[in-house]
Amino acid sequence: MTKVLVIDDEMAIREVIAVTLRKSGYDVFTATNGAEGLELARKRLPGLIICDVRMVLVDGYEVLAAIRNNPSTASIPFILATSISSIERMRQGMELGADDFLPKPFTPSQLLAAVKARLEKHVILIRQAETKLALLREHLSTALPHELRTPLNGILGYADILRKQFTDLEPREVAQMAERIYKNGKRLNRLIENFLIYAQIEIVKMDYQKIEQLRKNRAGNTEQIVDTAVCQRAYEAERTGDLTLHLSRGGVAMSAEYFSKVVEELFDNAIRYSKKGSPLEVESEVRGNEFVLRIRDQGRGMSSEQLHSIGAYMQFDRKVYEQQGSGLGLTVAMRLTEIHGGFLKLESEYEKGTTVTVTLPVSPDEGPPLEENQ
Repeated sequence: MTKVLVIDDEMAIREVIAVTLRKSGYDVFTATNGAEGLELARKRLPGLIICDVRMVLVDGYEVLAAIRNNPSTASIPFILATSISSIERMRQGMELGADDFLPKPFTPSQLLAAVKARLEKHVILIRQAETKLALLREHLSTALPHELRTPLNGILGYADILRKQFTDLEPREVAQMAERIYKNGKRLNRLIENFLIYAQIEIVKMDYQKIEQLRKNRAGNTEQIVDTAVCQRAYEAERTGDLTLHLSRGGVAMSAEYFSKVVEELFDNAIRYSKKGSPLEVESEVRGNEFVLRIRDQGRGMSSEQLHSIGAYMQFDRKVYEQQGSGLGLTVAMRLTEIHGGFLKLESEYEKGTTVTVTLPVSPDEGPPLEENQ
């Protein structure tokens, strides 16, 4: 029996809703004001909350915000009952995380239809989440251990040789092994960093206040950030001669750390899935209120099926291609872009190459773009 919490400071309306729902088999409990409703929600964890907008002391919007900011109640379906027809006020409720609106006055059939529809949708969302979680667990249990072991084995292997045979090694051999230990350590550190960022995004994506805070961050000198990130990676991969840069100055509404991560992961994909000697192009521009970054390669590309299957820990053609990578980096870049109000577009043709376009909101305190730098 689904538990439904009804919050309304008008006794007549509150009792009508309660009686109607009880007759249809719902377990209903009520609250006479917002503060009482919040306490009941935390203690009894209902399967659905119906809350009036206009209430004394704590109104419906405040109740909704508090519900969504509490991890134990954040996912509870929430219907706002209101006589307010203002689009602006309805948008406010949706931004706070309302699942539906029930316009007053309403009939018993309208009430039951709204409750049924919301609960059915919630069941579908739970099933989808469970499916995604099961898929993620599957990839975690297979891909992630392998990805962690590969660089770790390299570190341990070379370290063991140095530990046991240091007296027999030439300085040049010691330097080579130290370099390989360093590269494997960086790779392991990056994988762990990506995993932590991915986990953080999955937690934050339903917290609207934290998302709002993230979008207040600023990366002012995107030209320098992109130049540093791609030139360093190209140097490490011995692809400096393949790289062409066309960068415009501008700022984005994202922290410099996260913006650099997006650039690094997308450019790293371009390097790993294209051959040495083939062109790598990176360009950026400011178009009105949008910052646009494009990264092109002429590598193996992806089929349309692979483009639609992109997700964390997924690898394509692993048995054919031995490039290391869990697919997590691309997913991290996509999630970071989306959570900051932007979008990422992949255009790819199998065996011909890939173009990744990232569009982000421009930092509002940025002036007009300056001339393009080569």
